[in-house]
Amino acid sequence: MACAAFLAKNTDFAVTVLERGERLGRKLSASGNGQGNVTNFNEGAEHYFSDDKEKVARALARFGARDTVRFLEEMGGVFLPDGRGRVYPAGRQASAVTDLLRGALSRRGVNVCFGAHVRSVSYDGQFCVKWENGHMRGDAFVLAAGGCAAPNFGTDGNAYSLAQAFGHTVTPLSPALVQLRCEPSAVRGLKGIRADALLRVVREKREIYAVRGDVLFTESGVSGDAVFRASSYALAGDELFIDFLPDVSEERLLRALSRGEGENCLLCVVNNGLGRVIFKRTAGDGRRIAELVKGFPLRVTGTLGYAYAQVTKGGIPLSETDDDFMSKKRSGMYFAGEILNADGECGGYNLQWAFTSAYCAAEGIAR
Repeated sequence: MACAAFLAKNTDFAVTVLERGERLGRKLSASGNGQGNVTNFNEGAEHYFSDDKEKVARALARFGARDTVRFLEEMGGVFLPDGRGRVYPAGRQASAVTDLLRGALSRRGVNVCFGAHVRSVSYDGQFCVKWENGHMRGDAFVLAAGGCAAPNFGTDGNAYSLAQAFGHTVTPLSPALVQLRCEPSAVRGLKGIRADALLRVVREKREIYAVRGDVLFTESGVSGDAVFRASSYALAGDELFIDFLPDVSEERLLRALSRGEGENCLLCVVNNGLGRVIFKRTAGDGRRIAELVKGFPLRVTGTLGYAYAQVTKGGIPLSETDDDFMSKKRSGMYFAGEILNADGECGGYNLQWAFTSAYCAAEGIAR
C-alpha cells in the first residue's frame, strides 16, 4: 500500500495493487495491539535482525521514522511518540491508519484488484502475473506479500515460491514477536498473572538478552511485551529468569519478608496469586522465596507458532537485492516488507521496515 502510494504521488505510472483478500490492510489494522504503533523514533539497524545490517542502515537513512510520520501526516491525522519512542496515531486506532492509506490510494488513482491470490509470475520482456481468475502484465513488479506470520490475514508463506521461481533463495524461517512456550509444571497456577518485570534470556549460563517490560503468564508459557521482544533472541532449551522486583534489592526484599507471617510474607510484595505459588514451591524458606522473586526460572520449549506471531524471522536474503531492494536475479522485480530477511524488535520497528523498504523500491522504480 505504501509503495503504491509513493509511486502514484511521484510518477505518472499506472499502478495496481493485487490483494489476495477482500480488504486492504487487515494485518495493519491489528498492529500495535490495535493501537497502530507505526514506527519508533529510536530507529537504527541495531534493532533489526538481517543478513546485511549495513544495507538496513542505509535504507533507514533514506527513509526513517520522521519520514514515515511526515508521509502519514500528509494524508491527515496526528502521530505522537510515547516515552519509549513508539509512535501512534493520536486517536490510538490502527484501523484509522489503514483508512488513511486506503483513502490515499483512492485519491491518487491506484487500481486495487481484490481476490487476486497470485499463483505465478513470469517474465518475457514484461512481467506476467497470474491468479485464478485473471492476469496482468507490467514493467515492474513489487513482491510485498508478507511472510508466514498471522496466516489468518492471508500471509501463509506462499509468496516465497514466487521469488524462488526467479532463482532466489529463502533463509530458514521462524516465528518472531510471539508467545513463548515453557515447561507446563513451571507455569501451573499462574495463568492470567501479569507483572512489570526484568526478563533475562540465558543460554549455557550466558546472558543473551535482557529486557524490562510486561510479562503475562499463559496456560502454556509467557506472553506480554517483554516476552515478544525476547522471543527474537530465545531458542528452545534456553532459560528465562524473571525478576519481579527489578527496582528492589534482594536485601530489601529479605527485610520485607522477615516482617511477614507465613504465606502473608509476600503481601504487597508480588501479586497474591504469584505469592501463593512461590511460597508453596519454597516451603516458606525466606532465602529461597527471595531467589524466586528475583529470578523466577522457566525453560523455553518453543513458541506458539506463526498463528500467534507478529512477524517472520528470515526471508529473501538482502544480499540478493540491490539498495533499492531490486532483485539481482531479475531486473524490475522488487521486494518490500516482511518477505525480506529483515525483522525488527517489538515497538514499531517492523512497520518502519515496511515503509522504508516500500520507499526504496518505489524510488528505484521511479528512477
